[in-house]
Amino acid sequence: MTTAVQDKGAVIVTGASRGIGAAIAERLAGDGYGVIFNYAADEQGAESVVSAIRGKGGRAEAVRAGVASEQDVEAMFGRAREQTGPLIALVDNAGAAAEQAHIDEQHEDALTRLMQVNVVGSMLCAKHAVRAMSTAHGGKGGSIVTIAGVLAKAPPGDWGMVPYEATKGA
Repeated sequence: MTTAVQDKGAVIVTGASRGIGAAIAERLAGDGYGVIFNYAADEQGAESVVSAIRGKGGRAEAVRAGVASEQDVEAMFGRAREQTGPLIALVDNAGAAAEQAHIDEQHEDALTRLMQVNVVGSMLCAKHAVRAMSTAHGGKGGSIVTIAGVLAKAPPGDWGMVPYEATKGA
């Protein structure tokens, strides 16, 4: 038996096809928020999260979008407006994992990908959230929560996570 939940507004959660993002999306939906979230590649995981939310009477929509692409981020925010109504929050959770290699063995393309997703992607999502929610842009206000993770505050490890730690700290 499903029960409908009260509609409290719409929230975008980035990177919610699994893990922490999925748990956040499910909790928000259970608390009455419409949730739209992106996934980069795990369509099956995204569909599973949507099914779990809808199965409990919540509203959810998954969009394939890479946060490192402004075009994708813009499309995700547009889809949120169409599907869930006015945005009240962004939970900026998406992140790319690092190569587990010492810094002297890191590859430029992997480092660039980390920066694009973990730093640039976070800023692009914040930019579009401000445009959607800020009273200066005709919105009603809202909140932005950025998930950094414990490694952002940890001292550099000796097992190859320094680039990841640096980008999440940024």
